Amino acid sequence: MTRSFTATKSEQRFSWSTAAFFAVMHGLAIAGFWCFSWQALGVSVFLHWLCGGIGICMTYHRLLTHRSFQVPRWLEYILVTIGALALQGGPIFWVSGHRSHHNHTEDVDRDPYAASRGFWWSHMLWILYPDQKFFDVDQYKKFAPDLVKQRYYRWLDRNFLLLQVPLGLLLFALGGWSFVIYGIFVRSVLLWHSTWLINSATHCLGYQNFKVEDGSRNLWWAAILTYGEGWHNNHHARPNVAKAGLRWWEVDMTWWAIVVLKRLGLAKRIVRS
Repeated sequence: MTRSFTATKSEQRFSWSTAAFFAVMHGLAIAGFWCFSWQALGVSVFLHWLCGGIGICMTYHRLLTHRSFQVPRWLEYILVTIGALALQGGPIFWVSGHRSHHNHTEDVDRDPYAASRGFWWSHMLWILYPDQKFFDVDQYKKFAPDLVKQRYYRWLDRNFLLLQVPLGLLLFALGGWSFVIYGIFVRSVLLWHSTWLINSATHCLGYQNFKVEDGSRNLWWAAILTYGEGWHNNHHARPNVAKAGLRWWEVDMTWWAIVVLKRLGLAKRIVRS
């Protein structure tokens, strides 16, 4: 069923620049132990939810990738900007990769984070050994032609890193270096690993409500860390449905946010089945 990572590793070179970037980010996150405050931790938790729950889970994933609901264009631009603040790539890159994942789940060549290549490949090695068809904009943009049409999304795809500058300046003005360390570095590292667990852990641990052709599973603690994304088997069985938690105990905070938008008259055409 699976092919080993070493069988194809020679075709993809290790990216030292990417590894250096992640090493620096993790190192600065560890520095948080020396500048801890409850206020700084609160900033980290809030931005984890805002950038992760609202920006990635609700916007990049359910709104842009699967079009599970619609919002006014002005609001979509705001929400996508929040997603870009998560430091997980621009919207075209993120959506293209995830659509490839759904179209070719666990295929060692066509799924960018194929779980069939092992836990650590699907968790983060796919980033450290980048396949150009998933990382070169001229190649991956074909998987998101709807987003490529938007000039602002093309700009975000090139410049999402720049958004950390005004955020960092705001955090420094509000609480000094501890807010910067926790609001950018601690938050980013925790959010990365939370998101990556959906690629890795939920393809090998948990239970299944649906029989699917892949190894996707529902994992309660991953769902807590990712605001409902851990109900991954449900999602793979019904990828365009806006609600991931289908049973009463399957808590889905991202769905709650969509419901709030609906009650405000801002979310429409919500896919429910």
